[in-house]
Amino acid sequence: MPTRALVSAILTLFLSTPAFAESRATAPPSTAHTETAILAGGCFWCVESDFEELDGVLGAVSGYTGGHVDNPTYKQVSAGGTGHVESVKVTFDADKITYPQILDYFWHHIDPTQNDGQFCDHGPQYRPVIFYENETQHQQALASEKQIEQMKAFPQPLKVEITQAGTFYPAEEYHQDYYRKNPVRYHFYRYSCGRDARVEDLWGKSH
Repeated sequence: MPTRALVSAILTLFLSTPAFAESRATAPPSTAHTETAILAGGCFWCVESDFEELDGVLGAVSGYTGGHVDNPTYKQVSAGGTGHVESVKVTFDADKITYPQILDYFWHHIDPTQNDGQFCDHGPQYRPVIFYENETQHQQALASEKQIEQMKAFPQPLKVEITQAGTFYPAEEYHQDYYRKNPVRYHFYRYSCGRDARVEDLWGKSH
């Protein structure tokens, strides 16, 4: 069995190696300036997938918000009687991406002309909504809407609701990262729903 002195000497040698010193120097910071955004843009599988591709986003959780039923289930929300909307809570590093940039990305990945659902999903539980969490987000959301209205290339009016966030209820576990757990079903749904084709029609291929 190695002596305590030998273990100490080996540990000291390891900690002083250039490789270990470099790994400590280049390791990401343990904390980040995180903020959240709650957004609804139709099927939460798709919104979650889109945002988890965006640089600066740390994660996204599918869920339900905006309604009057506590701890709703997917079956209840999809039936349309809870007042809740399928939505996604996005956590992002505010040192890498701002809330207005999150909103700009959101606008360009939905159909903002449709408020009775999104793409092939119809009903108020699929309508597009920006749920602001404080007055700063509220004002930034209004400014974002004004900016999009001025630059959009399509004639239809914007129909995205901007409203104060209430309690956000995470969806059932099988909905989280659905696009990773069930890639074939997910991609078939997304294609057959016409989401990407409609987004390209509105915003062009660059988005």
